[in-house]
Amino acid sequence: MGKRTEHKPGTFSYVELSTSDADAAKSFYGGLFGWDYEDNPLPEEAGGGVYSLAKVQGDTAAAIFASDRTPPHWNNYVTVESAEAAQAKAAELGGTVLMETMDVMGLGRMAALADPTGGAFMVWEPIKTIGAERVNDPGCLTWNELHTPDIDAAVEFYTGLFGWETAEMDTGGGPRYIIAKVGDRSNGGIMGAQEGAPAHWLPYFVVPDRDGAAVGAGEHGGKELMRMEMPMGKIAGIQDPQGAVFAVWEGQTDD
Repeated sequence: MGKRTEHKPGTFSYVELSTSDADAAKSFYGGLFGWDYEDNPLPEEAGGGVYSLAKVQGDTAAAIFASDRTPPHWNNYVTVESAEAAQAKAAELGGTVLMETMDVMGLGRMAALADPTGGAFMVWEPIKTIGAERVNDPGCLTWNELHTPDIDAAVEFYTGLFGWETAEMDTGGGPRYIIAKVGDRSNGGIMGAQEGAPAHWLPYFVVPDRDGAAVGAGEHGGKELMRMEMPMGKIAGIQDPQGAVFAVWEGQTDD
């Protein structure tokens, strides 16, 4: 259902985990999502180590690699036609360039950026690799959500950078929530961050059983942060054993 051979520019297309203990993380996520792994050595000029592609039904769903440069976290990638152009446009719109555009072993070009509210993200210009080859299936990425202290500033930045269309979701009197679209397809969400929390992008993965995943995460050394019921499904927020935060979704997905 979720097989992909391309991602339209402006679409979230990939996530990778930067973690302090890649082997432990692989065990945790393998147990939680049933991921298999394809380990690829990284060249010394890229820092060495191993880049592990997480596989679902033989297709790339995400990746895991070890790094001690930052606390464990998920990198969220958006496909673009030109990484260099996206970098320049982001700076023009008041964003921050965290890492200049670089070639990635002939597979594509990437840059690390941050919006004016502090939310960090990546852009990916595909050459040989599109990113995730499968989405919206169990164990796969299905949603990306920005938590930010300034919703309006974030909306202005991302619509200017990626051309997203946005619409307010009716939350029935709940917190303000913005849906971002690429064409007629929902692409992600923007909501207010908890007081004092830094801006960040949160990836969501599909699970067949939200409650089972939340309990299983705890059994594998993770920590359940919250559970929430939505009209179209169920959410749980989870922190993995190394500290990276993500969410799981049981419910309706796009094709």
